[in-house]
Amino acid sequence: MDQISLYLPGILLAYSAFLLSIVSPGPNILAVMGTSMSIDRRSGIALALGVAAGSLCWAVLTVIGLSAVISAYSAALMVIKVAGGCYLLWLAFKAFRSAASPHDIEATALAGETRRPLGYFVRGYIVQMTNPKAALSWIAIISLGLQEGAPFWVGVVIVCGTAVLSIVIHCIYAVAFSTPLMVRAYARARRWIQATLGAFFALAGLKLLTSRT
Repeated sequence: MDQISLYLPGILLAYSAFLLSIVSPGPNILAVMGTSMSIDRRSGIALALGVAAGSLCWAVLTVIGLSAVISAYSAALMVIKVAGGCYLLWLAFKAFRSAASPHDIEATALAGETRRPLGYFVRGYIVQMTNPKAALSWIAIISLGLQEGAPFWVGVVIVCGTAVLSIVIHCIYAVAFSTPLMVRAYARARRWIQATLGAFFALAGLKLLTSRT
């Protein structure tokens, strides 16, 4: 129980960072929305599951890579936290800038011919795995949950928890945004959502930059 209470705050912070990062749609999420609207709900769900699978792979690779680096070079954790903190501050800046922008979100389907669900799944997976921003995001998320000397199970818990969140949230996007009504409702709340995200990312980034462990 002592170990759980020691690492639980970091694990929950990593969950929160991941959850809020997909509340603010990037190109992949907008593609899921657009596919559900332009093609059909099943294709949107298939694309969403592909994106979620790519997120899971990035999470696993990040945990394994960071754990290996930290085990070999304890000082590397400070470098990783500084890099992650700076990236979170950059996300905060982008969120605040988006909140100040009058432009609404634009959900469009991925270019190319219509595919079967398996094709959309593969497309979503490939798009997520070839997105360099995904790697930076996961470094920031995992570094929030890892402390110096943290056992490997902490990384496993972060990966499993974010995997469940990823599947659920991406599929919710695919189902909910299969109607233009939800896109309009989201657009009306966009500025408040982006401002909230900016505040969270700024606080999380400062926490990483000022953390001593």
